[in-house]
Amino acid sequence: MSKTTTAEGRRAKAPRQHELDSNIVKALSHPLRMRILTRLNEGVASPNEMAKEFDESLPLVSYHVRILRELDCIELVSTTPRRGAIEHHYRALTRPFLDDDDWAQLPPSARTAVSNTVLTKAIGDVREAVAAGTFDDRTDRHLSFSSLLLDEEGWRGLTERLSGVLDWAIGEQANSAARRQSGEAEVRARMTILAYSAPPPGTEAAAPKRRRTKK
Repeated sequence: MSKTTTAEGRRAKAPRQHELDSNIVKALSHPLRMRILTRLNEGVASPNEMAKEFDESLPLVSYHVRILRELDCIELVSTTPRRGAIEHHYRALTRPFLDDDDWAQLPPSARTAVSNTVLTKAIGDVREAVAAGTFDDRTDRHLSFSSLLLDEEGWRGLTERLSGVLDWAIGEQANSAARRQSGEAEVRARMTILAYSAPPPGTEAAAPKRRRTKK
């Protein structure tokens, strides 16, 4: 199963795809680049617009946009005159997807950064849906949390089945697009899949020590 993805499931690697995968590894090795690539998969945007959305400096966002363009992960689609300057608008050429081999190439710090980025986006989206009242407006929505005790074979079976569900969902999105053109109603769905190693029983995260200030 893919370790991290915001949209795509596992795909068989063609011989010419290795270079693209290597570029994605480089693209996602920095959390801001991953946020930019994820955002541009959702729609066209300029560095200026993304800097405001992310509350980051424009030079920093522009720097990482340039790297993503050099990696052939994004492309320029239009320019707009803005007060004597030119605003550049980009779109994504690839989705932020890592398969098992790509994930293994990332150092632990980069894996943590990628996971934090995906989880922050997913949890934020859930909170927005709850606040807007859409999270529970369908009686057939799914929400579950299960504690499992598996061996290695069971773990591999679990991740393979979850990967299959993701593959199906991506394919069904294309089928749904065709049906919507025939008049079917649109359903704006979100799907977050998690399978991870839990800490041993009784393990608690160490609370940060509070420094005493002298008066």
